[in-house]
Amino acid sequence: MGKRLFAILLAAALLFSALSGCSHASDVTSGEGGKDYPTKIGGVVFKQEPAGAAVLSPNIASVLLSIGYETSLKARSAACTQKDLSVLPVVTADDAQKIRDLGADVVFADSLTQEQKSAMEKAGLKVLTLKPAASREDLERLYIEVGSVLKGAKTGYQKGKDAADGLFETIDDITRAVPQSNTPVTAVYLFDAKGKGATDDMLAGKLVEAAGLTNSASGGKKGIVKAADLLIANPKYIFCAKGVKEQLSSSADYSKLSAVKANHVYEMDPGLMTRQGDELIQAVSFMAGTVHPELLSSSFSGSSQTQASQVSTDLNLNQTLQSGMQSDDVMKMQKRLEELGYMFVSPTGLYAEGTVQSVKDFQYLNGMTVTGVADPATLKKMFSSDAKKRPKQK
Repeated sequence: MGKRLFAILLAAALLFSALSGCSHASDVTSGEGGKDYPTKIGGVVFKQEPAGAAVLSPNIASVLLSIGYETSLKARSAACTQKDLSVLPVVTADDAQKIRDLGADVVFADSLTQEQKSAMEKAGLKVLTLKPAASREDLERLYIEVGSVLKGAKTGYQKGKDAADGLFETIDDITRAVPQSNTPVTAVYLFDAKGKGATDDMLAGKLVEAAGLTNSASGGKKGIVKAADLLIANPKYIFCAKGVKEQLSSSADYSKLSAVKANHVYEMDPGLMTRQGDELIQAVSFMAGTVHPELLSSSFSGSSQTQASQVSTDLNLNQTLQSGMQSDDVMKMQKRLEELGYMFVSPTGLYAEGTVQSVKDFQYLNGMTVTGVADPATLKKMFSSDAKKRPKQK
């Protein structure tokens, strides 16, 4: 009787364990899940794929675009000025019910008041406040979290990880292309003329280094750069947000810097250093290309014509190929990218993530705007006799 009772209790325990396991939410901080849902991100449990999302964070908006999940968006805040999101309805953090009525059931934000968060939860919205990445490794964390929310702990996790890795593959290509020198080239990025800069404990500071430059703000912490320290470092180049150059010139301290005196101060769209999507590539490209203009010597001027002869192909070079397409023309383009050393996946005829990344790498190393879309200008350059091959990795 005792053995039978023990067997019954053991069977019940195993059944309970199995049922519990089925409902256990995968916490992506521990790694990729065995299935998509339920999943847990930032303490919030998602039992199924969200119906839609609203994004109130310009940074998360760029991450969503980089991963390719913008189709999940139902609304955006006015601060999310990315061109590809311009068709979305504009909402604020106080529009909880409006966001819900637009079909969203999850909200991405940088920060919210407790009152705003409570109103959103009362309206049936799940709220995620995700911090910007502070390092290369942390960027992968951010992408994985965003991806896992929208497509699950398996599918979304891998898509987010691949997107983050792809960004840095292109950035690494830029770094490798920078001419080597025994004399360090010093530079700094300043957000303003009041002591806020891209320090080494920020991803923005790592972008300065990725451009092949020695960061003069390396001694600062948490974005604080003392003018006295900068005067000692005396960077040769200063990159800054728009409107800051004039402030530096009129400052008693900053006007003493060699970069200011030599007019080596270059303004950038501040979003390139604060939004962690494809803007990261553009930021590194801008800084590296400014210091080493020879990197962009073959920049595409805007004309769709090229002086170089075309490589023989029956591919229509006046079309646009892009992500999601599947055709013989995509296959022909992939084989050409493979010849040039850019394809790191086998050509299949499907324009997926690997092809997008290969096109981005080609565009950067051939001095073109990095989009990942093979427009006519990109195709003509790709099939021209002077298309640059990808340098062999050492």
